[in-house]
Amino acid sequence: MSRIGKLPIAIPAGVNVKVENGVISVKGPKGELSQKIDSTIEAKVEDGQIVFTRENDLPQNRANHGLYRALVQNMITGVSTGYSKTLELVGVGFRASNQGQILELSLGFSHNIYMQLPSEIKITTVTERNQNPLITLECADKQLLGQVCAKIRSFRKPEPYKGKGVLFKGEVIRKKAGKTASK
Repeated sequence: MSRIGKLPIAIPAGVNVKVENGVISVKGPKGELSQKIDSTIEAKVEDGQIVFTRENDLPQNRANHGLYRALVQNMITGVSTGYSKTLELVGVGFRASNQGQILELSLGFSHNIYMQLPSEIKITTVTERNQNPLITLECADKQLLGQVCAKIRSFRKPEPYKGKGVLFKGEVIRKKAGKTASK
């Protein structure tokens, strides 16, 4: 059996899980999420746990077994505690602000970048004197949160020569020596 797929998922208090017609729905204090699962994988809710089984040992079914178990685990964690990521803008004159769900970024281009965020994401921007601006994103859906963070980061990726760009909080950029260092 799959090492990850065979592990049962404990359902925390305050979280409801329903399995019907190949769709798993999870509802909790932070929101509601659902995931369609493959017909070769079967999910059962028993004794406050979710157990996944597969019908045979074909390589694709073994891969799906662990995949769907991990996706449902992420959904349960998301609706019970939620996910959070913090982005840091490193660079002179880089700024971030938000008006509701519209994020405004000033990243050294000739124009500001405006980005409409999905309604499921909660955003806060912090700008303090002598500190890099921070963008904190919170969401119950781990996949959606990662996609939005990747999109924001793509506007100005961190570069290795000066270390400027949009970084995840705590990320370290390995700096390279420039052309003049080789002489």
